[in-house]
Amino acid sequence: MEHQPAIADPPLDAVGEAIYGLARQLYPICRSITGDGVRQSLAILGGTVPLDIHEVATGTAAFDWTIPREWLCRSATVTDSGGHVVLDFADHNLHVLNYSMPFSGTVSLDELKRHTYSLPDQPDLIPYRTSYYAENWGLCMQHSRLARLPEGMYRVEIDTEFKDGSLSYGEYLHRGETDREFLLSAHICHPSLANDNCSGLALLASLANHLRSKKTRYSYRFLFAPGTIGSLAWLSRNEDKTALIDHGLVVSCVGDGGGPTYKRSRRGNAYIDRAMAHVLAHRAKTATLLDFSPYGYDERQFCSPGFDLPVGLFQRSAFGTFPEYHTSADNLDFIKPLHLAWSWRIVMDVVEIVEGDWTPVSQCQKGEPQLGRRGLYAALGGDKSTGLSSMSLLWVLNLADGTNSLLAMAERSGLSFRELAGAAKLLRLHGLLS
Repeated sequence: MEHQPAIADPPLDAVGEAIYGLARQLYPICRSITGDGVRQSLAILGGTVPLDIHEVATGTAAFDWTIPREWLCRSATVTDSGGHVVLDFADHNLHVLNYSMPFSGTVSLDELKRHTYSLPDQPDLIPYRTSYYAENWGLCMQHSRLARLPEGMYRVEIDTEFKDGSLSYGEYLHRGETDREFLLSAHICHPSLANDNCSGLALLASLANHLRSKKTRYSYRFLFAPGTIGSLAWLSRNEDKTALIDHGLVVSCVGDGGGPTYKRSRRGNAYIDRAMAHVLAHRAKTATLLDFSPYGYDERQFCSPGFDLPVGLFQRSAFGTFPEYHTSADNLDFIKPLHLAWSWRIVMDVVEIVEGDWTPVSQCQKGEPQLGRRGLYAALGGDKSTGLSSMSLLWVLNLADGTNSLLAMAERSGLSFRELAGAAKLLRLHGLLS
């Protein structure tokens, strides 16, 4: 008997190409924590999975924070005294400090350098910098170009606008048989950074679309919101829903070839922490498991002490550890369909555990049942394609005392959850488990 996944999967190559194609659509947009870039991105994601779009007005309190004014960047240029353009926002949207104040004026080279961010150690890359909550005008440039600028005066034109409006976020709820929820979240505020976080947005939208037609036990809530302020806005408006969340993942930087990396929830041993540890142990020998720390992405807000939700962070390379992080090198060449597909597979493995875990009770508690006369060894037949082994049967029977779930059995035995789930299914069909 061949064991089938609890939720049938499409081919991984097709999954990877679809996720990459969606990330490619998102990549060119100049996003920030508010504004039309977020709305354009939500509209693109909405073409894959239907989203409920929420708008939170400027000035609205979100616990200790306040929703800021919307920011719009129309254009930005720097021109030398000879009329040559030395920087243009149209060439790359990282050229402008995100949330920069508008500015129009002629400045010296020294003044220009005081307002221009560069990376001396990575001279050919444009850095990504923000000034969300401090008023400042600024630009970002390759250090190699900045260092070549001659002394003189430079005309700076930064056409940005702040206005009262709203913060936008999108969510999709796939309703399962119960109202207990699995929360999956990705930040939507970064501009043209492919891994951080077009990859996470595209992966979750593709996963949500995959689950739409599936019958599941859990309900799955997908949240696409600006980092920090977006998750705080959602939490402040949905405190009553947080009691329903049994599992959660923040997903970011899932398109590169590093890692994978999982940062545990604040609880440290939540079910999601155990499930991710198990999947990574069987899927990736290069995986890294990190303890929780209050630095990172939106897991910080979900795991804040007033909520302490079971939410971990899943990435390939951990944020801040790869040289492309927050630079123009985090482009569409940096992420690959293959890596996106395997990130999707890892998350789906966790979904499969959440959906398929149960606590068996052996109907033969005193000694082992005679498997041969029931044809169970013949059912295995030595055929490795079944994914089952006699050890999986024996482990399930021995631990099926009513206190061990299949995940607990997998953790103790070292066998994969999928194999033990298949063995339990076979034993149940033969009347040996209840």
